[in-house]
Amino acid sequence: MNDVVQHASAVLTIDLAGIGRNYRLLAGKVGPTVTCAGVVKADAYGLGADRVAPALYQAGCRSFFVAHLDEALDLRRQLPRDVTIYVLNGLPLGGEGDCAAVGIVPVLNSLDQAQAWSQQARESGRKLAAVVQVDSGMSRLGMTAREVTQFVEAPLPGIDVTLVMSHLACADEAAHPANEYQQNTFAALAQRFPGGRKSLANSSGIFIGGGFHHDLVRPGAALYGINPLPGQVNPMLPVLRLTAQVVQVRDVEAGAHVGYGWTLETVRPTRLATLAIGYADGLQRAFGTNGAVYFRGKRLPVAGRVSMDSLIVDCSELPEGALARGSQVEIIGGHQTIDDLASAAGTIGYEMLTSLGRRYERIYAEEIDTRWRGRAGMTAL
Repeated sequence: MNDVVQHASAVLTIDLAGIGRNYRLLAGKVGPTVTCAGVVKADAYGLGADRVAPALYQAGCRSFFVAHLDEALDLRRQLPRDVTIYVLNGLPLGGEGDCAAVGIVPVLNSLDQAQAWSQQARESGRKLAAVVQVDSGMSRLGMTAREVTQFVEAPLPGIDVTLVMSHLACADEAAHPANEYQQNTFAALAQRFPGGRKSLANSSGIFIGGGFHHDLVRPGAALYGINPLPGQVNPMLPVLRLTAQVVQVRDVEAGAHVGYGWTLETVRPTRLATLAIGYADGLQRAFGTNGAVYFRGKRLPVAGRVSMDSLIVDCSELPEGALARGSQVEIIGGHQTIDDLASAAGTIGYEMLTSLGRRYERIYAEEIDTRWRGRAGMTAL
């Protein structure tokens, strides 16, 4: 990945030390007898797996989960050999040989994936490790109860099941009845694999209670500062700071129309600033409805619709001349977290985080800067 974009008009700062701190917080919560993995799929949720995964390794992580085999192959080249890399989507057709060659562990989601892995074991002349995922009620991935019965009653040769897992659908709502249902369903299916290690909890699942921890937990979003406890105080350290540059400032009269579709008409003389960031950079178009940015502690509401490469904000509350071409305005930072940004756009932090664009200059902070302190853990602009 090219971390620096020449002449970039927006800067994304990623606090690697903060990600490491979040990992240690989660690992401490589950205790020393439970393995805390790190989920770095989708290029570490868009933040750069080539930088994030080594930071997690330095923090003590030795188990990593990705979604696709190609992600796992890239990660294998970047990390020491003492890590275990799991592929959540399992085996792609034709990928069995590459997976086995470098010791990647597939999550087997169906009998046909298991049969392909068994065939690869025969060709390799050795047993191959695998995870079996069971469907505990999400209907997304995993073997059904019938498939589990077939798998355990007619074992496929060459497969060493090292872990049984499932995934929670409603973990961010601790009291949701789905959690207890899935826990019970998972327990019933997992007992078909006597002696096998078990994994159920994602980021939010870690906070439901120790009964969901089992042998291995798989936090992803919480590592990157997304709140695993919606509606409550975020226990995680924010690790992002995003600023965008002002391209132009202008004064308009009452009755001026702003942006595509003329969705905003000014009711008084207004000062507008255009920022060099838009939906091509991850700020969804819907952010124009309720969104805002910050400058020197002042909230500047978005004016009109977000464009592909720019957005307009109302900076009338600032003293004249305070904001000028080249000024850096806070998008994510001390006044606005990634979750706040997502809420304003009517989405979730996961989508917002993984949408952050490639046109930013990316700065990776190896150690926590003590100036990054505010309500969201970052310096306010």
